[in-house]
Amino acid sequence: VQLQASGGGLVQAGGSLRLSCAASGRTFSIYGVGWFRQAPGKEREFVAAINWSRGGTYYADSVKGRFTISRENAKNTVYLQMSSLKPEDTAVYYCAADRGTWYPTKADYPYWGQGTLVTVSS
Repeated sequence: VQLQASGGGLVQAGGSLRLSCAASGRTFSIYGVGWFRQAPGKEREFVAAINWSRGGTYYADSVKGRFTISRENAKNTVYLQMSSLKPEDTAVYYCAADRGTWYPTKADYPYWGQGTLVTVSS
């Protein structure tokens, strides 16, 4: 499974961005996709995750009500719609995929995209 994340950029506080994660390869074997982020000097943290087939979602408390994860199976793509962005949302955002046993919030996914930078200015 290969993942390509895109959609990052510079946005003012209160603004919105939509990240995309396009999967290729053995996509039929994907069970769950997650978004994680890592700010400078901080550990990678869970943001949101979605069950690839059933669509069940999971969110970190810090983004609930502001971020929405969704998927478009026909395009093998998962989206992260981010609204009401805050400067503390600034980070490199990574998408990741797992097959089989899946722990949505743990960063031990076997497949990772390259990351896309989101910068929120105050």
